[in-house]
Amino acid sequence: MTRVGVTGATGRMGRAVLRTVADRGDCEVAFAVNRDPDADVVAGVEVRPAAEFADLVVDARPDAVVDFTGPESALEYAAACAEAGVAFVTGTTGFEEGERERLESYGDEIPVLHAPNFARGVQALVNVVGDAVRNLEGYDVELVETHHNAKRDAPSGTANRLLEEIEAAGDFRERKHGREGFDPHEEGEIGVHALRAGDITGEHEIVIAGNHEEVRLTHRAEDRGVFAAGAVDAAVWIAGQKAGRYEFADVIEA
Repeated sequence: MTRVGVTGATGRMGRAVLRTVADRGDCEVAFAVNRDPDADVVAGVEVRPAAEFADLVVDARPDAVVDFTGPESALEYAAACAEAGVAFVTGTTGFEEGERERLESYGDEIPVLHAPNFARGVQALVNVVGDAVRNLEGYDVELVETHHNAKRDAPSGTANRLLEEIEAAGDFRERKHGREGFDPHEEGEIGVHALRAGDITGEHEIVIAGNHEEVRLTHRAEDRGVFAAGAVDAAVWIAGQKAGRYEFADVIEA
């Protein structure tokens, strides 16, 4: 039985993670915290103040912590986990380069798994997009990602991960964010477009076009539960790993 600590417990993803753990038979909630000072109960679990995290991660003895918060708080939680020797799984995005390096540095002390997306379908998309770009050399590439109106980072972490695969597979010199006025698609650029509206869970589409044909690679998440399920899979898996830096692909391929 894997004991899981959950941060951001009253947020959209935190609630989904707690519901997912409650529905599984191979794990249980060790504790849940949130920065909102008003206590709440989610999926039968009392949510504690985030200020108590450092004590809880020692006293409640979780095997892993699952985090969906923000860069600053995620780093604070990761530091406390490193001090307590507890594995850390985070789907938080929006890290600056220095922040990302700091997060990865904790992998010297504990298992750390950072993934911009925990959907298995997205991992499949990451695996194939590079081959598509290589097989269609010289074709134009544009990426469109759509999320709910409260998502803070743009492009999304998933979009940036896909862009890395695209850039590694082709001869691209720049990312073009949005278009305005006289602005045709130029050779060597990747068009990137971020949409924020309503309560859309998450959509990513890559358009590869040229030679009077087009290929569209699309992933659409219809419920946040798909991300929560992947994150909990990661927590159960990483609890038995040695210190190091891991990706969601490691969980899927295990």
